[in-house]
Amino acid sequence: MIISTFLVCAGLAAQVAAACDRAKLQNAATAYVQAQANGKLTLLGLADNTSYAENDNPMNITKGLLSQPITIDFNRSIYDTTQCATFTELTAATSKHPYVIHTRMLLDDAGSKVTKIESVITDSGDWAFNATGHLYWTRQEKWEPIPENQRDTRAVIQAAADAYLNQWGNSTLPVPLNTPCARLEGGAYTGQSNPSANTCRMGAFPQPLAVANRRYVIDEELGAVDVFNGFPWLEATKPNGSVPSTNFIRVERGLIRYIHEVTVCETRNCGR
Repeated sequence: MIISTFLVCAGLAAQVAAACDRAKLQNAATAYVQAQANGKLTLLGLADNTSYAENDNPMNITKGLLSQPITIDFNRSIYDTTQCATFTELTAATSKHPYVIHTRMLLDDAGSKVTKIESVITDSGDWAFNATGHLYWTRQEKWEPIPENQRDTRAVIQAAADAYLNQWGNSTLPVPLNTPCARLEGGAYTGQSNPSANTCRMGAFPQPLAVANRRYVIDEELGAVDVFNGFPWLEATKPNGSVPSTNFIRVERGLIRYIHEVTVCETRNCGR
């Protein structure tokens, strides 16, 4: 009995240890923002074999945008203590070269070393890109922590995001949209027309879209999820392929309040 109890306790301890400390994830996200602002990779705690990709293209991290300084006007991060991951949205509207960047980082179980970095980097020519508009509208939004007794589970938060993406393949599927709800797509803001209404509803696409390769970062405290994915149909030169995209979503009591979408146009030939 003593041995059995010990084994159960040890198993529980291992589960607890596997979850990342939120403060460490916050430090990692802060370090990422500082590294990008200064173009100094040494500010990040990188593992020896850290993988790095921009717009789904693996590359040498020393050759990427992260090694170049940019002016960051606003940033917002979420922290996934279950997966030991962070997500950060950067808006660089006043930078010499404007960007809106979504970055997903995975860390080791201790939360001390970054093992994987993926960024969707948008600039002039990408879908609805307008960094000035993005900066203006994202600053208006409220993404403060949700009171503990009102927080949704990871499953509920992910289900809301999946419902939004699944509707692109079947416009009759229900989506848990809040009222109000606003979508920031590139630099265009649906909430501008009526801030107190549900302006996230979308009509059916000309053809059903299957959004694949979904990768999640979920933060219950902030009621937020980001979904890296492949957006199909948009690129006219790739009718059967997809382009790098992410959807950054705020969920409140099971209902979607905000949606931020950034999508790359690989050949600058977006739209139909």
